[in-house]
Amino acid sequence: MDKEFTDTRQHILNTARAIILGKGFAAVGLNEILTSAGVPKGSFYHYFKSKEDFGNTLLQDYFDRYLARLEQALRPGAAPASEQLLRFFSEWIDTQSCHDVEGKCVVVKLGAEVADLSDTMRITLQQGTSRVTAVLAACIGRGIREGSIAPALDAPKTAQVLYQMWLGATVLGKVHRTRQALEDALDATYALLGIRH
Repeated sequence: MDKEFTDTRQHILNTARAIILGKGFAAVGLNEILTSAGVPKGSFYHYFKSKEDFGNTLLQDYFDRYLARLEQALRPGAAPASEQLLRFFSEWIDTQSCHDVEGKCVVVKLGAEVADLSDTMRITLQQGTSRVTAVLAACIGRGIREGSIAPALDAPKTAQVLYQMWLGATVLGKVHRTRQALEDALDATYALLGIRH
């Protein structure tokens, strides 16, 4: 069992995340997850009502962890907001263009797939992505107030556009197996936020 976690429920989620990020949600059976986790099948149903409940919990867990990292990266006072955003998106390029599935974006991997399979999971994705854009909007708003980001921007709308662009660029990066779409997104981010290269 994963030594970092003594909680069986969390261990199942951690084990499954890597498998599902590699194969997708529908393609992965419970037996594969439980065998990899070294957990008996009965334990799964102790923690999750169904595969859908498990998938929804997996998404909630992902967003909780992702938002904690994002809020830390974009916390007020650590650096100018523009610098924080550019660092965040530069790290996005690194994590999303590498071959290690561990740091991959769950929204990109599962968004289209599970939104059609489960309304519950779709709503969790919707709520999670709204939380992400709210954190981005707060940072953009701070940048506008401090003068490190163009003053005429609408922070919530800009955050929405940026996040949509980066998700789309990540998908195209997977399709083309190149960093180009992500690097183009970074150039567009500079331009959109009114930051000089």
